[in-house]
Amino acid sequence: MATMSAMILDHIAAIESSPLLLRHVPIPLPLSHHVQIKISASGICHTELDEIEGRLPPSKFPIILGHEIIGRVTQLGTNVNDFKEGDRVGVSWLYQACGHCHFCRRGTENLCAQALWTGKDVDGGYAEYIVAPATYVYPIPQGFTDIEAAPLMCAGIIGYRALRLTQLQDYQTLGLYGFGASAHIVIQITRHLYPHSKIYVFTRSPAHRQLAHELGAAWTGSAADTPPEAIQAAIDFTPAGQIVREALRVLEKGGRLVINAIRKIDPIPELDYAQHLWHEKEVKSVANVTKQDALEFLPLAAQIPIQPRTTIFQLAEANTALLHLKQRKIQGAGVFQFS
Repeated sequence: MATMSAMILDHIAAIESSPLLLRHVPIPLPLSHHVQIKISASGICHTELDEIEGRLPPSKFPIILGHEIIGRVTQLGTNVNDFKEGDRVGVSWLYQACGHCHFCRRGTENLCAQALWTGKDVDGGYAEYIVAPATYVYPIPQGFTDIEAAPLMCAGIIGYRALRLTQLQDYQTLGLYGFGASAHIVIQITRHLYPHSKIYVFTRSPAHRQLAHELGAAWTGSAADTPPEAIQAAIDFTPAGQIVREALRVLEKGGRLVINAIRKIDPIPELDYAQHLWHEKEVKSVANVTKQDALEFLPLAAQIPIQPRTTIFQLAEANTALLHLKQRKIQGAGVFQFS
């Protein structure tokens, strides 16, 4: 049986203990409605840290993590007609949904109770091959290298969804809390769609502040700072609960805060109703992504065009890469490169 290299997680642990193990496992074969993909690049997402450290436990062990996947189709299931061998494609966080519940029927399959998530419920992209349902595999536009395309598959798609949920309008001010893989793509989308909007970036990292200015931020500071003016919309990309209160503190009357995080490392602190919530302020969470998000975002990313900043790692360096992510040492997005 042919085998492939993969980084395997077989138990919950702190990333500092290097729990991911390089192993040789059988290459998966496609079912009738699936395609097999030889992976060329796989992005690194904070969700993987949540899985490894137990805030979002995988549904099975051992498991191969990873859900920002770019590669070429190498084998088709017997009922697949939309792709051919050699096509460049991507796989994202949503692996599949049931297709018939009331969430799926209204286009919010991201809330489907039967949905499966790549790298959490099924093996993902920290490996040389993956199989995925053809209906949740996406053609990748020209103009991006494989390394550049990888972070688009989650950081880009979920960032696009979060930005839409803010209901931002041109000439309004947007606040971005945290400036990692997703935020550095969102700032580029915002400047394209809302060219007259000012963007304020809140981050502790001097390097991230510099990148934010390079990408068009009008102001940068820490979450505890007060920006030059109140913000009409904000997106919280951080794992810290405290940020929710800080963002609401400087949110304009009638503004909306969107929380783009699957889990928070620490609790959201107590809110003072008069200071943080009164005057019709809103808080909305982002729960995963839909297929439509991907279909809308990928052509838009090529049109802009998005220019992801990436830090490249080899697959065997996965533990180090994720530790660097936890320590906020990665500029832009981290990506595993496959030969």
